[in-house]
Amino acid sequence: MDVPPWRLSGVVYGTLLNHHTAWHSLGDAMKQPPYNGPPRAPVLYVKPRNTLAASGDPVRVPPGVPELQLGACLGLVIGRPACRLKAASALDYLAGYLIVNDVSIPHLSWYRPSISCLARDGFCPLGPWVVPRAAVADPDNLAIRVFVDGELRQVADTSQLVRATGRLLADVTEFMTLSPGDVLAVGAAAPGPRVRAGQQACIEIDGFGRLENYFVQGTA
Repeated sequence: MDVPPWRLSGVVYGTLLNHHTAWHSLGDAMKQPPYNGPPRAPVLYVKPRNTLAASGDPVRVPPGVPELQLGACLGLVIGRPACRLKAASALDYLAGYLIVNDVSIPHLSWYRPSISCLARDGFCPLGPWVVPRAAVADPDNLAIRVFVDGELRQVADTSQLVRATGRLLADVTEFMTLSPGDVLAVGAAAPGPRVRAGQQACIEIDGFGRLENYFVQGTA
């Protein structure tokens, strides 16, 4: 998928429980099985290539699923090989930023994230373009607004991340290398707004444009 001026590799990594609202939404359940305590490292999963969609693309609601959940968040686009980075300089390895809509089928457990709920075709709209790194003064101070059919449904802020962007990059690259064109989604606020077939979702970040997608009924 090409998003000028950067070519995305198709590898998108999502991060769970990295927004304070998502972290606190588990409440006491985080101390119970199967979690048995809060995570000590970033909780990651993959949004594979089949999930990628662009602004304006339709997103299909699977048959038998009444509604989907939106996961509006900031995406970090890797610009050069990133391995064992330091938090203070981690953002220097970015090409830029974009908006990510981490769509999922609503589910309750985040332990060993469900591929069938997260990795359906079209479940990761990206865009509408990549904002160059130099154009974003502070990625840890960005307001994210989510609209459904023109109605404001959620306002979140990257200042509420459990791990700030540089810290998250450092912690992830401690155990894996991120390559140019990869995208690391920093994590969405909770609860994510719900949408049904026939509705439109729009996500805004100032200076990033609008990521817009219609949701349509899928067929078996």
